[in-house]
Parts: sequence; C-alpha cells; structure tokens
Amino acid sequence: MAGAAPTVTKSPPSLVPPAGPTPGGSLPLSSIDKTAAVRVSVDFIQVFPSSGAADQAASVATMREGFARALVPYYPVAGRIAEPVQGEPEIECTGEGVWFVEAEASCSLEEARNLERPLCIPKEELLPRPPAGVRVEDTVLLAQVTKFTCGGFSVGICFSHLVFDGQGAAQFLKAVGEMARGIPEPSIKPIWARDAIPNPPKPPLGPPPSFTAFNFEKSVVEISLDSIKRVKDQVASETSQKCSTFDVVTAIIFKCRALAVDFAPDAEVRLGFAASTRHLLSNVLPSVEGYYGNCVYPGGLTKTSQEVKEASLVEIVTAIREAKEALSSRFLDWLSGGAKENHYNVSLDYGTLVVTDWSHVGFNEVDYGFGEPSYVFTLNDDVNIVPSVVYLKPPKPTQGIRLVLQCVEGQHSAVFKKELQKHA
Repeated sequence: MAGAAPTVTKSPPSLVPPAGPTPGGSLPLSSIDKTAAVRVSVDFIQVFPSSGAADQAASVATMREGFARALVPYYPVAGRIAEPVQGEPEIECTGEGVWFVEAEASCSLEEARNLERPLCIPKEELLPRPPAGVRVEDTVLLAQVTKFTCGGFSVGICFSHLVFDGQGAAQFLKAVGEMARGIPEPSIKPIWARDAIPNPPKPPLGPPPSFTAFNFEKSVVEISLDSIKRVKDQVASETSQKCSTFDVVTAIIFKCRALAVDFAPDAEVRLGFAASTRHLLSNVLPSVEGYYGNCVYPGGLTKTSQEVKEASLVEIVTAIREAKEALSSRFLDWLSGGAKENHYNVSLDYGTLVVTDWSHVGFNEVDYGFGEPSYVFTLNDDVNIVPSVVYLKPPKPTQGIRLVLQCVEGQHSAVFKKELQKHA
C-alpha cells in the first residue's frame, strides 16, 4: 500500500518589520522597471538538505532575524507598491515589513523526491502568500520556510519584478543570509537610485499582440558539462573566439527545436532572450555594484528554418554572440532616446523561442545560516502562449545545465528529445 501523500501545515503569515528605524515617504521606480516588468510576481524555491543542525526552530528564528536586519539598509523592500497615478507605480516606504510564513512538511526531503518535478507537494503549499485581503501585487517580497522531518528546508520566495530583476533579488537575499549569519553590514551596500536612469520617450507600442494557447509538453533535460565544453572548444578552434555557456546551450536548443518542428524552409524562426545591462550603466548610476533594480533589455535573432537546420552549432553560437552585441548598442540607443521601435514586443507564436537563464543569477549562493541550497528552481511555468525554456543549475553535485522545457507540442516532442539527448 502506498504511503500517505505528504502534507504541509502552514502558520498564518506574519510581518517581519525592519529591525531599526527606516525613512518614510515614497520612492520612484526607474523607466526600465516600469517598461520591462509590469506587475509580475516571480516565484521560486530553494532546497536545503539537512546541515546537521539539531534545532530547526532556532535556524528559522535566525533567518527571520536576518530579514529584519537586512530590511534596514534595504528599507524600500519593507514598503508597498502603490500607483497614485495610473501607469506610474512607486514604492511607499511604509516600513511594514515582509510577509513571512513558517510551515512544516510531514515527510523528509527524500520522501518528497527532493522536490524534483513533477512535485509531489502542490507548489501552493511551498510558496508564501499574504493574508486574505492583502494583494500580492502590492507586496515587494514574501518568504516561506518549510521544515522537513530530515532536518532540511525549502525556502519559497515571491518577489515583484517591478522592483527587482533576478540579480537584484539575489543581492537582497544574500544580504539577508549575511545578516542571519551575524555579519554586521551587507558586503554590498544597496543603492536605490532609480531616478538616475533616464526616462527616454517611449517608442510606439504597435498593435497589441495576439495570443494562442499552446498545449506544450513539459519536460526536464540536462546538458552535460562535457557537451558544453566540446562546443566551446569547437568555437575557439574555428573562430579564435571565446563563448559562454549560455551561447552554447542556446544554440543547441535553437537548432534541436528547428529540426524537431520542421517548419517550412523559408518560415521565420525567432529566438528571444533578456540580457543584463548593468555593465552599460556605469556612467549613469552612482555605482553599478549595489543597484538592485531592473537592468535587463530584450534581444534576439530571426532566421529562416532552413538556415538554422543547416547551420553548424559554431555558426549559431556566432549569430547569438552578434545578437548580444546588437542588444548592447540598442539598449544604449534606447537610453539616449533614439529607439524607433519597441523591442519588448515579441511575436507570440510557435515560431518564437524565449529562453531565460537562471543558472547564474545568484540564488544558488544564498546562505541563511544552514548552508547553500542544493537546488533552486522557478515555478512561473504556467505560461502557455510562447515556447519557453528556463536554464537552471542541476541539483548538486551534478554539473552542467538543466533545461526546463515548455516549447514543443506533443507531435514534435519525441524528435526534440532525441536531438537534445545527443548533447546530454
């Protein structure tokens, strides 16, 4: 007889206010915050195996204290998102704090399959939500720590993409970890400075996108470090250029998907991604280090199906590198008010592939006092209007890149997996 399904018992959400006095008033968001993110909440989970510490309650209390202390230098995170003027959201520095949920699972992490997909605990049980009557869209960040019977934890985080990009949210959580571990100040001093970023005239929006709901197959595949190194070596040998893991993995997926879907030879296939532009803001911000707002800009490339199917991986890597260089100049063009079109418009159809790299954002390096997570994964995977892939670090100690795939329908799934397996 199968064992009982794991259950999670949650305590009511409670506020963790800043540990000391903080400024009041309101703070503006940047033009990038307001353009890039809308009011989207991002959910993810960090998995922490047992560190051998006997007292889980003490570990949770220490983590809670870390949040309270970090909210003093990061006081805007303790505030709320308001919109006194339609379309102009801002932060009200209320000092209320972040909602924090404590929970207990009825099983060990191993019995919950270390939270591998498909989850045997509903994701709603592992993620924080505010009390009834409080809109999650108005909160900046929420946290839930779930204790497992083995002594391990999961930490569910929900953050507003209007206020942080991934790197910015990771910077805050690393500061929480430092404060929890007794370090007196964050190693990186936070900078708000949203009004330092120019607010160039907005290019025309164009017609609203049309949506098609696709029936994507969800799957997880890993690309080995050996496969990635092999392509990097080929690129170096044929072009005398270095390339990144992102370039290689993206080239592999783009080509494998084109082979699997087998569009008409002259059909357009598009690749979309967002890249960090922090390094391009050094002349704009008082300091790039410490800035935790959105610093991303969309890029991509368009080819015919035949071009992608016939191209070598080295040729596709080169095209991706060129697209990243073009993104940098387009971003600087946008910053100076010279953009003629809205680059945030993405064709939402089966010919488009959007990739998101979570593998080095920083969430894997957060330590709340019970070690770094063995695995981090995002849960914003219910979007069915555009083919998408998320890159994660696989659970320790495995090396390489884990792909969370939601980009082909059933009729193309077998060939897609077969092509990807060549790089596993």
